[in-house]
Amino acid sequence: MLLTIRKLTKTFPGARALDGVDFDLAAGEIHALLGENGAGKSTLIKCLTGAYARDGGEIVLDGRPIDPRSTSQAQDLGIGTVYQEVNLLPNLTVAQNLLFGREPTRWGMVDGRAMRAQARAMLAGYGLDIDVGRDLGDQSVAVQQIVAIARAVALSGKVLILDEPTASLDAREVEMLFDVVRGLRDRGLGIVFVSHFLDQVFALTDRVTVLRNGCKVTTERTADLDRLRLIEHMLGRELEQAVEAGARAHASVDRPELLRFEGFGRRGAVEPFDLSVGRGEVVGLAGLLGSGRTETAELMFGVRAAHSGEARDAEGAIPLATPREAIAAGFGFAPEDRKTDGIVADLSVRENIALALQARRGWARPIPREEQKRLAEDYIARLDIRTSDAEKPVGQLSGGNQQKVVLARWLAMNPRFLILDEPTRGIDVGAHAEILRLIHEVVGQGMSILVISSELDELVAVADRVIVVRDRRHVAELTGEGISGETIVAAIAQAHEPGREGEAA
Repeated sequence: MLLTIRKLTKTFPGARALDGVDFDLAAGEIHALLGENGAGKSTLIKCLTGAYARDGGEIVLDGRPIDPRSTSQAQDLGIGTVYQEVNLLPNLTVAQNLLFGREPTRWGMVDGRAMRAQARAMLAGYGLDIDVGRDLGDQSVAVQQIVAIARAVALSGKVLILDEPTASLDAREVEMLFDVVRGLRDRGLGIVFVSHFLDQVFALTDRVTVLRNGCKVTTERTADLDRLRLIEHMLGRELEQAVEAGARAHASVDRPELLRFEGFGRRGAVEPFDLSVGRGEVVGLAGLLGSGRTETAELMFGVRAAHSGEARDAEGAIPLATPREAIAAGFGFAPEDRKTDGIVADLSVRENIALALQARRGWARPIPREEQKRLAEDYIARLDIRTSDAEKPVGQLSGGNQQKVVLARWLAMNPRFLILDEPTRGIDVGAHAEILRLIHEVVGQGMSILVISSELDELVAVADRVIVVRDRRHVAELTGEGISGETIVAAIAQAHEPGREGEAA
């Protein structure tokens, strides 16, 4: 094997990101590394490329143990990485980017003619014939990716890691990039391919390794895998397991309509969809990473403005061009990335809980401190938020308690429609159960909720209806007794068939 990783471990405060992970890569192989958000893919890559120091385990490259402590050390050892966002300098020429730090010189000065000649020769090996004297930013994203690959291979030349390289490419550009990657495989490079596009995984790779919750689930030859089993590995759904106790009954219930989204969509984010939401209904949103789940939520909350369609209630059209308008309409949104998009780490628990209510009232009508304090203490007790007091900075709480603070913020505003994007990700079992109990409680009081989750048992336990999203389209709707782990996985895995997109299941 070209690269062997054994028992790789990495721990952060309150979380084990990698737990004894094994991985190997052969020369002349394209090996897919898959898993949902939080599975450990990025941590493994950062340990391999020297961005993180590992806590345990062994990395062997070409028969030698290695311990890179920086990305430059990893490059010197032969490991290069190309990310989704091209990490080059768009204001420099293609030639300057390719040879940055290794420019040919003459009489102590950079030899521009020689540099351009070297750059043209490098790119000729990738089937590119472009003006290397033009700025990189003038080129298409696909060409920029190939330039980044050419530079990484020139600097390293043994292992190439491609982290979501096709996310911004169209079909023609993807195939152009794949031709380049296959050529590198034929030259003997070992290539790690990270992607959430399963069609591309099956079209390009030789083997697949799946991570989940920091652990390795499986490594298999791609040719031996089918889509259904791969999705089961990624989502952790053992189809024979029973749904956790306390699941809601999925009997069809007629509920008065609260909201309706008609032809709602945004180019490049989510294809136009129709969706009604009843009062006191939990609508689940299922799909793989990159399918369009979060984009749907952001569209509904005005984080992204819709390019088509409208949202309506009994009063008429609802403006949702911005989060401010969504809050004014009685919408709440607890985002997936609570640390970046949810909490304000330096503010206290009290201040974080009061934020949404204050935004709805308007900053000209500040909430008195005593009212904020009563509100915070009420929700600290109701949600069992583990904190010494309401004035503690929320950034000092555990992940589960931070999630409860975000939920408390929106519950304090008493929204009519609450969007929860992965509400239980990265929290302990106790907090997980408490949040599911809370969902049952508030919908019983008439609140409507949209829940996005990668945990299928979670959706089966709480949702009255499940919308399946694939390739940024709403492709199936499951209701009543039709909601199960099996039916959700089958809808996610269903191969594309003309005329089937958008049908209800």
